[in-house]
Amino acid sequence: MDKVTRLASEKGVVVFSKSSCCLCYAVTILFQELGVTPTIHEIDQDPEGREMEKALMRLGCNAPAPAIFVGGRLVGSMNEVMSLHLSGGLVPLLKPYQTVLN
Repeated sequence: MDKVTRLASEKGVVVFSKSSCCLCYAVTILFQELGVTPTIHEIDQDPEGREMEKALMRLGCNAPAPAIFVGGRLVGSMNEVMSLHLSGGLVPLLKPYQTVLN
């Protein structure tokens, strides 16, 4: 849990991902199109990946990947990110972390 919490708060936008996950790829592309370069942690490539998955589930993720954090706060999975985006709430949340103005 400590590793997940630490990694999630080290950068503005953090995605816990799995290398074979198409939703993880899609959310990364969405962020890039919105001018944000997320920090990606591939939990299936990490020796502590299983423990990280369990920690993400304990934090409230309904699936361990993708798990998205913005400003150190858990946003959720792709469903939550897309709901935020469609309701107009994602861009303001990402604004402090944009490197390209849209």
